[in-house]
This record gives sequence, C-alpha cells and structure tokens, in this order.
Amino acid sequence: MRFHISALALLAITVLAPAQTPQPVGSSPAETPITLTQAEQLALKNNPRITAAHLVALASAQQTREQRSAELPQINADLTAVKAEDATRIGAGTLNPSTLYTHAGAGGTLSQLITDFGHTHNLILNAKLREKAQQQSALATEQDILLATDQAFYRLLDAQSLLNVAKATVQTRTDVLNLTQALTKSNLKSTLDLNIAAADLSQAQLLQLDTENSVASARAVLAALLATPDSNYRAAEDSESISPPPALTDALIVEAHAQRPDLAAAGFQTQADQKFARAQQEQRLPSISAAAIGGVTPVRPDGVFTQNWYAAAGVNLSLPLFTGFRISAETKEAHLREEADEKRQEDLSNSISRDVRVAALAAQTAYQRIGVTQNFEKETTQALNLAHTRYQLGLSSIVELSQAQLQSTQASVDAVNARFDYFLSLRSLAYARGLLAP
Repeated sequence: MRFHISALALLAITVLAPAQTPQPVGSSPAETPITLTQAEQLALKNNPRITAAHLVALASAQQTREQRSAELPQINADLTAVKAEDATRIGAGTLNPSTLYTHAGAGGTLSQLITDFGHTHNLILNAKLREKAQQQSALATEQDILLATDQAFYRLLDAQSLLNVAKATVQTRTDVLNLTQALTKSNLKSTLDLNIAAADLSQAQLLQLDTENSVASARAVLAALLATPDSNYRAAEDSESISPPPALTDALIVEAHAQRPDLAAAGFQTQADQKFARAQQEQRLPSISAAAIGGVTPVRPDGVFTQNWYAAAGVNLSLPLFTGFRISAETKEAHLREEADEKRQEDLSNSISRDVRVAALAAQTAYQRIGVTQNFEKETTQALNLAHTRYQLGLSSIVELSQAQLQSTQASVDAVNARFDYFLSLRSLAYARGLLAP
C-alpha cells in the first residue's frame, strides 16, 4: 500500500494554493461510495470462495450420514422370474443349490449389522471430525476474504488520498510556473528557472497519472473481492479513532491458538486421522450381522415348491483371516498420514505464534510513525511557506523552492501512508489472533 516517490518525481503541495481538478477528457460514471463495513458485508455475501467453502462443509456432513448408514437396517426388494430346463443342475461356478426350476417370485431381504467391534463407529467419528474441520476451514476462508477486502479497501482509500495530493501538486506547480513566467518577463528570473518550473509541472502531471492508475487498479481489486458488477467504488473513511495497539504479550499468542479457525481445523483433521487409523486396524476383528429373507412364489413347479411362500433368518459372523496384507498396509498408511498431519498442525501453531508477534510489532511501529509523520508534515509545510515567500521576493532560487516542495510532498505522502498503514496493521493483527470480523 505504500507509495514511494523518487527525488525527481517528488512534487510538493503548498497551503498557499487551492486544489484544482484537471479537466476530464470525457464523462466518467458516477462513483459509488462504500465504507469498510459495507465492503466486508458484501464480500461475505457475494464472494464465491466463501460460498464454495460452505458447500464443501455441507457436503462433508453428508459423508457422516453415509458412514452412519452402515449401522442401520438394509432392506432390499427382489422380483425374479426364471425359465429353466426343469431339474437340470448347475455343474460349475457356484456352491448355491444347483437344481434349476422355472418359477417366478417376489420377496425382500433385510440385513442388520450387530457389531463389528468399533470399526464402523470409528468411521462415523472420523466423518464427524472431518465435518467439523471443514466448518472451521469455511470460517478461515471468511477471515481470509475479510483481510483481503480490508487490504483492497485501504489501498483504495490510500490511493484516493494520494490522488488528492497529486492534484494539489499539479495546481501548485502550475502556480509556480505562472509566477516564474511573470518574473522571467520582468527579467527577475532566468530562463533556466522557467525551464525547471515547466519540467516540475510535467513531473507533477505524470505523478497524477500514476495515482489515477493506482485508484483504478485498487477499484478493480475491490470489485473482484465483492463479486459485484459495479467497479467504480469510492472508499469512504469511517470515523476511526487512533488508539494505541495492544501490547505484545503471551496472552495474545495463547488467544490466537484458541481462536484461529485454521488451527482448529488442523486439530480436527488430526483427530479424524486418529479415528480412521483405529478403524483401519479394527478391520482385523470379526463382523457379526443378522439377515432375514422372505417372499412368495406364485409361479412354481408342482410337487417341488411345497409352499407358495418362503422365509428364513440367520446370523452371520465374518472374520478376515488373510487379505493379502491389505489391512496391515491400510493401517500403516493411516498412521503415517496421522503423523504427517500432526507435524502440519505443529508447524501451523509455530507460524501463528510468529504471525502474532510480527503483526503486533508492526502495529506498534505503524502507530509511532503517525506522530512522526505528522510532525514532519507540519515542519515541511512551514519550510515551504518560507521558501515560497523568499522566492517571490527574489531572495532565493527555484532550486530552494523545489527542495522545499520535495520535502513537503514526501511528508504528505508519508502522513497518508502512515495513517492507513496503521489501520490495516490493526486488521492484520486481528486476523493473526483469529478475531477478524465485520
């Protein structure tokens, strides 16, 4: 967000000259004023990244229902008709009863898991924890968009203020050029002074073009974050009081670890990996389920089907004896992924501690810069007034006036940057602490 002006391009403003807006080439669309709060609310409402994150969280909730379905009864309906060469037999390929008869029947089957000794239960817990992780990730996405919106808003606000400085600089340089032309005609100043004043005016006009481009660029970035067709926003500054930032203490870091949604998401993901690893290991245990079947056979051969209905029920125990080392490989993979996520969580925790410290120190420095730049601006304004008076009286050259204008412009730019840098540093600190909200 900070603007730097080289020694040749730095142009000053003076309190002696009123600001003048250059004549526009053509009509421009009306500007839409917007405050920081309005921008944040629009971003939360319209930004597609936020919508996508919430949709992913809703999708993860359905995965929990998918896993829980294994504990509920499974009911299927069947309708079968067979045309066969009666009394022939199947000779290969199956162990089922092999006698074939022409028949037609309708019925259903019911199966119910009794227990698999924790395998399904841990898969359900895994899905629930992943769902919570996605919800926290959606919240983290919201805070990412809020911070990006704040950055774009303050960049636009800063560029607008600097554009005002540039416009005033053009007017000031125009006045100096007019004064120099008059003094040159009176043989009180040389042609060199006139050439320098004209060159300074051209540089001021270039500075205005650069700042106009910065305003347009900042508007485009802000409009993209707000996902609105209107891109001709004008940032309106809220009445924010400048109060000291919070001091850097261990409490800030502890608070950040408790509030950051991305760290919470990483924690839930690690817990989900633990449940999944346990579920993979429990595949070695037996699975006990109940089954029932029943139906009618209205079409059947006489003397073979003694009843026109059938029914049966039973209990089945399944125990994997050898799976080609699949279970052990899946268990090992799950444990390795769990360890990897634990390390990622640890790295994120360290990064959060660093971010809080850096953001707090940056906020303190930005707060101190406000006072320094205000004094700098006041001192350079007084120096500019004296230099302007001396130049009008012929007591100094245009070089002295240009130098005073150079410092005054630098002071004005620094004062604008310092103010908005501080506001943005406070929002960055709130983000690092996990407290960023509209």
